[in-house]
Amino acid sequence: MPISKTYIVEHLDPELGPWSELEYIAIAKETGEAKSTFVLSSLPADFQVPDQLAAQPAFKAEHRGVEEMYPAGNGKERVCLLDPAAEKDLNPDDRAEFDVFLFGGILGDDPPRDRTSELRKKGFTGRRLGPVQMTTDTAVRVTRMVIEEQYTLSKVPFVDHPDLKFSEHESTQMPFRYVTDKDGKPIMPEGMVDLIKKDADKSIDDLF
Repeated sequence: MPISKTYIVEHLDPELGPWSELEYIAIAKETGEAKSTFVLSSLPADFQVPDQLAAQPAFKAEHRGVEEMYPAGNGKERVCLLDPAAEKDLNPDDRAEFDVFLFGGILGDDPPRDRTSELRKKGFTGRRLGPVQMTTDTAVRVTRMVIEEQYTLSKVPFVDHPDLKFSEHESTQMPFRYVTDKDGKPIMPEGMVDLIKKDADKSIDDLF
């Protein structure tokens, strides 16, 4: 039987940039395939959920913050905050400890702005995904592999800071860690490479 878990991104921005939109759609699709749930929390009242994201059966839009959704004494102890500053790495045994896995908005800032600190202050139990910065979809993907597929972090196939080659003379290096596919290529959301190529003159920060 599939292990059904909930993956929450506490969305800390008033809008949704093209990069985040592609990431969230990828998370919703993969989470749905795993028979789990993907939630965007803390959404402003006037937040416009993109049609392609809203159409994903696993996706839920939530205006409440995680602290309100899981207050102390009513589920908070079953929430795991994926936190780069946590002392302990996520491991397969955490499947029995937690039902909800919480991610602090845009993880893929370069350099990291430690936006998870806002959630850390609320007292959720933290786990780390290793020392290298990941995009949000990668962080959820890795968490799902560890919790639902029982990988240890050391067994997850990673590539750090891969080069994306657009042509013989045009390439860019991504400042993140990615899970690789069976061919050793970084797994990215559908449409992401095209977005990066189209906006190669912008900084990656501008695409979120």
